[in-house]
Amino acid sequence: MTSGPAEPLFEAAIFDAELSATTQPVKLFRDTLRRARALLEQRFHAHEDVVALVTHHAQFIDQLLVRAWRYHLGEASSEIALVAVGGYGRGELHPHSDIDIMLLAEEPALGAHGAALERFLLMMWDIGLDIGHSVRTPHDCIEQGREDITVATNIMEARLLSGPEPLFQAMRESTNRHHLWPGRDFFQAKWEEQIARHHKFHDTAYNLEPNVKEGPGGLRDIQMIGWVAKRHFGCETLDGLVEHHFLTEEEYQALIAGQSFLWRVRFGLHLLAKRREDRLLFDHQRNLATLFGYEDDTQHLAVEHFMKAYYRTVMELQRLNEMLLQLFQEEILYASESESPKPINPRFQSRKGFIEAVNDRVFLHTPFALLEIFLILAQQPALKGVRANTIRLIRRHRHLIDEGFRHDLRCRALFMELLRQPQGITHQLRRMNRYGILAHYLPVFGHVVGLMQHDLFHVYTVDEHTLTVVRNLRRFTIAEHHHEFPLCSKVSLQLAKPELLYIAGLFHDVAKGRGGDHSVLGAAEATAFCQQHGLSAYDTNLVSWLVRHHLIMSTTAQRKDISDPEVINQFASQIGNEKYLDYLYLLTVADIRATSPTVWNSWKDALLAELYHVTHKALRRGLSNPMMQGEMISERKREALKQLKLQRVTDTQIEGFWQRLGEEYFLRYSGSEIAWHTRAVLEHGNNPEPLVVLRQQTERGGTEIFLYTPIRGFQFTTSTTLLDQLGLNIVDARILPSRDNYTVDTYIVLENNGEPITGRQRLNEIKSQLQWLLSNPEQAPAKVHRRVARQLSHFPIPPRVIFHDDPHNERTIMEVVASDRPGLLSVIARVMAECRIKLQNAKVSTLGERVEDIFFITDEHNLPLHSAGRRALLEGKILQALES
Repeated sequence: MTSGPAEPLFEAAIFDAELSATTQPVKLFRDTLRRARALLEQRFHAHEDVVALVTHHAQFIDQLLVRAWRYHLGEASSEIALVAVGGYGRGELHPHSDIDIMLLAEEPALGAHGAALERFLLMMWDIGLDIGHSVRTPHDCIEQGREDITVATNIMEARLLSGPEPLFQAMRESTNRHHLWPGRDFFQAKWEEQIARHHKFHDTAYNLEPNVKEGPGGLRDIQMIGWVAKRHFGCETLDGLVEHHFLTEEEYQALIAGQSFLWRVRFGLHLLAKRREDRLLFDHQRNLATLFGYEDDTQHLAVEHFMKAYYRTVMELQRLNEMLLQLFQEEILYASESESPKPINPRFQSRKGFIEAVNDRVFLHTPFALLEIFLILAQQPALKGVRANTIRLIRRHRHLIDEGFRHDLRCRALFMELLRQPQGITHQLRRMNRYGILAHYLPVFGHVVGLMQHDLFHVYTVDEHTLTVVRNLRRFTIAEHHHEFPLCSKVSLQLAKPELLYIAGLFHDVAKGRGGDHSVLGAAEATAFCQQHGLSAYDTNLVSWLVRHHLIMSTTAQRKDISDPEVINQFASQIGNEKYLDYLYLLTVADIRATSPTVWNSWKDALLAELYHVTHKALRRGLSNPMMQGEMISERKREALKQLKLQRVTDTQIEGFWQRLGEEYFLRYSGSEIAWHTRAVLEHGNNPEPLVVLRQQTERGGTEIFLYTPIRGFQFTTSTTLLDQLGLNIVDARILPSRDNYTVDTYIVLENNGEPITGRQRLNEIKSQLQWLLSNPEQAPAKVHRRVARQLSHFPIPPRVIFHDDPHNERTIMEVVASDRPGLLSVIARVMAECRIKLQNAKVSTLGERVEDIFFITDEHNLPLHSAGRRALLEGKILQALES
C-alpha cells in the first residue's frame, strides 16, 4: 500500500468548471480519461489494493458517463435511464474491460431523443471508452430476459447511473425471480452453462496459458456463485452467503482472497497488453512474475513460482465453487424432496443420492474415515457425490492427516483398497486432490500440486499430468474403450496386479522440481511408499524399477534405430523379462498421452507397439540367445516372399530386384514393406519417370511415401522442402542407395493435426508434385517461409549438434537439438548435402518448442565421420544455418 493520500482520479468541481467553459468537450473528457488511467497504473505499480483500484475505476467512469449523459441529453435525461450492467453494474472495472450500459426508456422517449443518444455514444467512443450498449424498453427487458439467460443475468446486475428512478425500479421488479427465471430454473441453467464453459478448457484450470476469467476456478466461477446468491437468496454481495450460513467466515475470506489475487493478475494483464486480455500468455506470465516480485532460485524460475501460486489459487477457488454449488443443489433443487437418510455404515449415510457423515464429529472420532469416504464412493457408483456439509467437514479436518495417520494400518489398507477397485479410481483420486486429501496423505505429491514446467511440451501442472496418467492407465482396462488402444487393452488385461501400475503412475514424476534426476528420486519415494503399505519385496522392486526407468522405452523408440537387432538386444537386456515389459509399455503410452492433447500421434503409437513386439520376441528367445542380423534378414525375406507369392510375383522377378539392394535395406524394413516396395518397382518396370507411391495408414503409423529414382544431388533436401511446403510433418526418413545407383527413400508423414493423410485428392496432390520435382531436379522448391507460432518465440533454444559413434553399424549418429521452426529438416538436409554427408535414417521428434532430430549418417564413402575436423565443419555449418 502507498503512504499518504492518493491523488484523486476525478475532481468534480474542477472538471465541471472546465466543461462549462470549454468549446472542446471531447478533448476534456479524453484528457481526463488518460490522466485517470495513468494514475491507476501508477497505483497498481505502487501495490495499492486491487479491490480499491477496480472499484475506484468504476466510480470514475460513473462520473464521466453521467456528465456526458447530461451534456448531450439535457432535460431529456429525466425521461431515459442510463443504466450500468454486467461487471460495470457490479461496480467492478479493470483497465480495459468493456463498459456495458443499457439505455432504458419507453418507446416514445427513445424515438424522440434518438439523435441525442447517438451523439452521446459517439462521444464515448471518441474519447476512448470501450462501450457496449443496448437500448431497451421495460417490455424488451422482460421478453429478451425470458428468452436469454445472459440478458437476464446482465439486467440482474443493473445499477442506475442517471435518469428516472421509478422507471428503473419498475424494470427491476418486472424482471426479478418472481416474474422470470425463478431461482431453481436460474441455477439449473447457470450450472449447465458452467459445465459447458469448463468443457471448452478440457475441464482443467491447469492449461499452459490459462484464461483468468473464463477458465475453471477463474473469475467467472466466482461470479456464478454471486449470481445464484443474488437470484435465489437476494444477497447483493458474497458476504451475504455468510449470513445465510452457506459460507463460513474463513471460507468467505478464502473466496475474497482468491478473487483479489485473480483481479490483480487480470488488472496487470490489461496494463501489459494495453487492451482487454484475459489469457495468461507466456510473455505476460514472465512480466507479471517480475512485477509481483517473484525471483528465480536454484530449482525454479520466477515465472514457475508465480504460476504455482496462480494454479493453487484457482484450485482452492474450484474447491469452494464445488462446495457451494453442492449446497445450492441441496437448497434449490432438492429442498422439496423428502427422503430419510439411508445408512451406509456407522460413519456414513446416503441422503438424496449423496454421501454424508452421520454427524459433525465423525472425522474427529475416526480419522481414517477421511480415506474411507473415497473408497465408498468408488465402490458405490450410484452415489452422485458428497453433500456440501461433508465436503466442509473433510476440508476442516485435513490437519488430522499426520504421521500417525499415515502409519495407521487401517489408513494404508484403505488407500491400497481404493487402488484395487475395478472402477472409480481416477474420479476419487481427482476428488481427493481437489479436497486437499491426496496432498496431505502423500506429502511428496503435495510438493508438485500446481507445479508447472515452463515449456510447451508439458501443458499441464505435474499433479494434473500425474492424475491423467492414472486415468489413461485405467481407461485401458475398460471394455468400452478397448477400441482406442487395442494392444494396450490386451496387455492390461494380462496384468496380475494393475494397482502396481497405478502406484508407478502416481510416483513417476513426483520428484520433479527438486533438482537432480527425478526418476532416481521418485524411485526412492516409490520404494518407501510400497514398503510402508506392505507390498512384497518383488512388487516393491517392480514399482521402483518402473519409476526409475519410465523414460527408457520412449527414448529408445524415438531416438534409436529399432530396426537394428543390436539396439533391440540391448533394450531387452535393460528390461529383463516380459512382465516388466508389459508394465513399462502401458506406463509409457499413458505418460506420453498425458503430456499434451496434441503430442500423441499414430506414428508414436506404431513405434512403441513395434518396439514392444520385437522386444517381447527377443525376451521369449532368451537374453542368452539374441537374434543376429543374418537371422533377421532371412526372416524378413521369407515374410516378404510369402506375400509376393500370393500376388503372383515370380522368384526370378523378385531376385532380380533384391540383388540390387544391400543387406542394410532388409534390416531397415519389415517384410510387408519389402513386399510393397518390390511389387511397386516391378510394376513400374522400365518407366523412366521417378517412382512415387503412397500408402495411407501403415504399420508404422503414418502415411508412407516411397521414392525410387536415380541418385541425384540435393534430392533429400528438395524432397523434404516440398513435403514441408505441403504442410506435412516428416516423422521418419530412410534413405538407402542401391547397388545400381538408385536411391530407395521412404518418408513417414503426418498432417499438422498429427493424423495420417486422408482423401484421395490430397494423396494425388502430393504424388504429382513429388513426381514433377524428381523429374525436374533443376527446379528446386523455394525455401519454406511460414510464420513461427507465437508460443515458440518465447522459448528460444540455442541449437546444439552432438555426435555419437555407432561402430556396430559403421556409421555416425548425429543429434540436432533446436527450437522448432518451419523448414527445419530441409535446412539440415541442405547442409548435409553441401558437406557430402549421406543419410541412412532420420527420426524427427518435436517436444513442444524443442526439436530433437536424430540422423544416422556416413561420409561420401559410406564410412563413419571419424575426423574431428569433418564433424566440426558439419556442426558449424548446421549451427550457422539454424541461426540465420
